[in-house]
This record gives sequence, C-alpha cells and structure tokens, in this order.
Amino acid sequence: MVEIRMKYEGALRCQAVHSPSQTAVLTDAPVDNQGKGESFSPTDLVATALGTCVLTTMAIVAERHGWRMIGSEIKVVKHMVADPARRIGKLAVEIKMRGAFDQRARETLERTAHTCPVHKSLAPNVEIPMSFEWDATGVRA
Repeated sequence: MVEIRMKYEGALRCQAVHSPSQTAVLTDAPVDNQGKGESFSPTDLVATALGTCVLTTMAIVAERHGWRMIGSEIKVVKHMVADPARRIGKLAVEIKMRGAFDQRARETLERTAHTCPVHKSLAPNVEIPMSFEWDATGVRA
C-alpha cells in the first residue's frame, strides 16, 4: 500500500505528494480544457505511468535474464476523444530498444510490455498500439 496525498492549489493546479519519498508532482489542466498547461495534466500522468511501467517491467525481466537495455527509450503519444465523454482514447507507444536481443529475448520483452500492471489496469476502450524498434542505436549488449 502506498499513500499519495493531493491538494488543490487553485487555478486548476494540484500538488500530489508521494508519502514514502515526499516527492511532489504538480498537475495543471491542459490548455484545451480551461487550464494553463504549465505542467503535466492528470491524463498526461496516465500516459507517463504507462510508459514508465512498460520500461520498468521490461527492465525487471531483462535484468533477470542478464540482458542489458540501458538507454532504451519509450515515447507515448496521448490522443484524447470527446465523444461520448472526454477521455483518453488512445495511447500510442513507441519503444526503441538499445542493445542486441535474440528472438527469444524480443518475444519475452514484447510480451512483458503488453502485460505491465498499468496496461492491464486501463479500460479496454483505450487503444494501446505498441511498436518496437530493436537495436535502435547499433549498440551491442
């Protein structure tokens, strides 16, 4: 169990504090929804959570097998929809893996990416297409 406390600061800005570390994160409403867009929006944090969850769970599996993936990157592009209600419609995930991975490693890491806890927690009507670019930089593990 982890406690996160949030406080509304006015002007559509909130502060969230992670109790174990006391790390704070600010959120703002996005410009297209009456906000200033000066920080992550709550839905931006969902996209961020998905990307970091995918990278983290892949890294856990990679370390278990002795595969190096330092420098690997993920880009998540969030698409909002407004009908029938404003929500995240799609989170397009592009994964660029650094290092050399054989077919078994690739299959294992791709399966891991599709089953991270955040991915499994999102509503089924959120599209989550994932693309993988292997050995994206030519760096050998």
